[in-house]
Amino acid sequence: MAKTPAELKEGDKAPVFTIPADDGSEISLPKLKGKPVVLYFYPKDDTPGCTAEACSFRDNLPKFGKIEAEVIGISRDSVASHQKFKKKHDLNFKLGSDNCGEVTEAYGVWVEKSMYGRKYMGIERATFLIDAKGVIRHIWRKVKVPGHSEEVLKALKELKAG
Repeated sequence: MAKTPAELKEGDKAPVFTIPADDGSEISLPKLKGKPVVLYFYPKDDTPGCTAEACSFRDNLPKFGKIEAEVIGISRDSVASHQKFKKKHDLNFKLGSDNCGEVTEAYGVWVEKSMYGRKYMGIERATFLIDAKGVIRHIWRKVKVPGHSEEVLKALKELKAG
């Protein structure tokens, strides 16, 4: 029986997907096998927390590159929205558009949220560290942005060393 998304845990095979990227190409998890992947999900392009998170990954990308890791941001925003966001903040990694919601649901990050007493569905800020064989090695849920990309980098170095 297939696992429900909320049951994804470290050691599970990462759900495979292919979605459009900001540069007109496609992001396909199977095509990234052979190198570690940092898959981070964020609620919305060009909002304060999402911008801070993206810029932190941007600033640390050379360090991720030294470990030959691929960093990919995913939200439900359109490719056009991603292109504007990427250009405005000079982002140096791909952004995937999950406009149909299949990837956010497969990873269990499409959740009920609440703001000012109003309930709505949205993306829970989360990051998945996937090893070169497509296995989830670390999951961060309800991510707090300050220091997060450094924490992911540390886990990635430990994964590569171990």
